[in-house]
Amino acid sequence: MLAALDPERYTVIPVGITRDGAFVLEDNDPAKFALNASALPVVADNGTRVRWPESASSRELTVVDTAGERSLGPVDLIFPILHGPFGEDGTVQGMLDLLGLPYVGSGVLASALGMDKHFAKTVFQQAGLPVAPWRSVTADDWAQTPDGSYAALEQLGLPAFVKPARAGSSVGVSRVSTPDQLAEAMTVGLAEDTKVLIESGLIGRELEIAVLQGRPGEPTRASVAGEVIVTGREFYDFAAKYLDAPGVDLVCPAPLAADELAEVQRLAIAAFEAIGGAGLARVDFFFTADGWVINEINTMPGFTSISMFPSCWLASGYTYPELIDELIAVAVAHAQHGS
Repeated sequence: MLAALDPERYTVIPVGITRDGAFVLEDNDPAKFALNASALPVVADNGTRVRWPESASSRELTVVDTAGERSLGPVDLIFPILHGPFGEDGTVQGMLDLLGLPYVGSGVLASALGMDKHFAKTVFQQAGLPVAPWRSVTADDWAQTPDGSYAALEQLGLPAFVKPARAGSSVGVSRVSTPDQLAEAMTVGLAEDTKVLIESGLIGRELEIAVLQGRPGEPTRASVAGEVIVTGREFYDFAAKYLDAPGVDLVCPAPLAADELAEVQRLAIAAFEAIGGAGLARVDFFFTADGWVINEINTMPGFTSISMFPSCWLASGYTYPELIDELIAVAVAHAQHGS
């Protein structure tokens, strides 16, 4: 994204978050954060501290370093390109709302709903949208009454998937093919969250739709579909999503009949609107013998060169820089409109 932003149009202030939660001023160097399977990029504590405005009456960022405190200037827009807890779940969005800083993407409620698979499915069901059968299990449920989880697994059928309710990027997800694999899958899932989902495994094609909010008064848009074809892995896991690991092929646009594409685009927009989404999202589906089933919604999808969200929009006629420009323009328009 740093490489795609036009320096003649935008002044970029890269703010990194360390593992300890410190906001630091980063280098404006795209190469520094290139994905490397052997050494994933990490935000190191370089001693700087970015200070957010003291009140909603200012949009000025400052930084404290060895030279003292200096201004970084007023900020027009925040692009919170963060995944998972404390980034995609409404927490950062709530902080920005308190400060009166406009940002790209969904607000607190939609971000929290999209992050929590249990509540997202509950909202989708209420909106009449198709979802895979599931049971939610807390850490206490598993510790005190594990038989209930085995009974749920039997009812849902095999294979099944065990997923942390509030983790992203397929972290902590396990495929369960036999009942004796459930205990290990629960251990892996509960290491990431205090609540997991046991979900029916569906047979069908795995397809994804990218969604873009329109400007005030304009409709939400859906891209062509991208397809995830798993050839040598159990499922589309973290390594395949971010490390370009073998065993998964991404096809975009996916071969679909015109009516099939129109229906999945309709469902993607309906899912986005059901949670009150804003800005952007990627909605993941299974195309089964019985029709479309929503797997999940991601309110801040990946933007790497192998990510499906930009790939779907590239196949729909946008260049990568144009896509970033559009996201920024939409966010600014809604901020000015007060929506």
